[in-house]
Amino acid sequence: MISVTRRLTSITRVTAGVLLFGLVTAVQPVVATASAAPPAHSAPAAYSAAYSASPPAISAAPASSATPPATSAAPAAKRTAIVAIGDSAASGEGAGDYEAGTRGEKGDWCHRSTHAYIRHTGLASTAVNLACSGATSANVGFGTAVHDTEGSQARRLVQIARTYRVTTIVAQFGANDDPSFGSSVVRCVVVFLNPSLPGCASTLSTQWPKRVAAMAPKVTKALGDVRAAMRQAGYRDEDYVLVVASYSSPVTETMARTHGFTGCPYRAEDAKWGRTAAVPQLSDALRGVADKVDARFLDLSRAAEGHEACTSAGPEWERRLTVDPKVFAQGGPGAAGHLAQESFHPNTAGHAQLASCLAAFVRGGQAHGQCIPGNDGKLHVEAGDAKPRILAR
Repeated sequence: MISVTRRLTSITRVTAGVLLFGLVTAVQPVVATASAAPPAHSAPAAYSAAYSASPPAISAAPASSATPPATSAAPAAKRTAIVAIGDSAASGEGAGDYEAGTRGEKGDWCHRSTHAYIRHTGLASTAVNLACSGATSANVGFGTAVHDTEGSQARRLVQIARTYRVTTIVAQFGANDDPSFGSSVVRCVVVFLNPSLPGCASTLSTQWPKRVAAMAPKVTKALGDVRAAMRQAGYRDEDYVLVVASYSSPVTETMARTHGFTGCPYRAEDAKWGRTAAVPQLSDALRGVADKVDARFLDLSRAAEGHEACTSAGPEWERRLTVDPKVFAQGGPGAAGHLAQESFHPNTAGHAQLASCLAAFVRGGQAHGQCIPGNDGKLHVEAGDAKPRILAR
């Protein structure tokens, strides 16, 4: 038993070492100043390279929003489009099958997946994914910040909105700002490996509300830029639906007994704090931001409930710790920092569930909604705001 225990401990430490090396790099966005910002009304080079052809289409379906009134400047005769802006949660990180050009080629690690929820809602004839893994509010709004070789998502949105009739925009970002969610996850792994350290919840719980509060005005400003981008393209605010989405909890305190050695190196009390406090507080802040910018809010804080990584309850909708050596094939020797980039994000099954819930929410018309797993094993939208559920262990 002693030799087995030592071997498992060694495996856990090696795994965590990869996580710490890979995730820390992946979750810390690289921000640089562009040499020359493109004109506000033109598509930057990043857009031309990634979308020189028409963006990949999802199955055709009638747009959920009504055709703009005749007085609107929105291009009513053009193909409809739904657009995702934000970070890894929206790009499809963790779902695999990433679009060419976002798999590390020339330094672009945005990891836009063909399985990302935005591609499978059926809300428009075309889906455009501008989200990028690791993006912050500064990368979404107007400005010169560059992340993974890509510039302002709001600026690229202007061109998208002129090319298509955008009916829905889904915005999911903020976690990479002051909350530094990824770094917090790494901190929790560190304390799992060292029993002498206090739990990450005990140290982060006092800092978290302040971090979330500091994030809110940055997200508000970036969403203001999104509104401004659409106005530049000739839209009124009422010509499209703007949805602000929050985040799901990737882990739970009700993990399988071997979770530390099978991809979820967290203490149960820390996982519980993340699920019942950190993620809901983040959602509360984003709800307030959505109200400020007159957007609709979709609460995803309970979306993975019972389907988290390493859960003992049911099929998993979140990736466990994932180390992918294939990143070197695209990114070369410098890709080491992206080995664990996919870890603790919704997987393909999770994105399929999110797509269904998002579509139902947009069609429903409620200002606030929440995605809740049902007894049928599927995600359903409910009106109102989610509250964390205390689980029996």
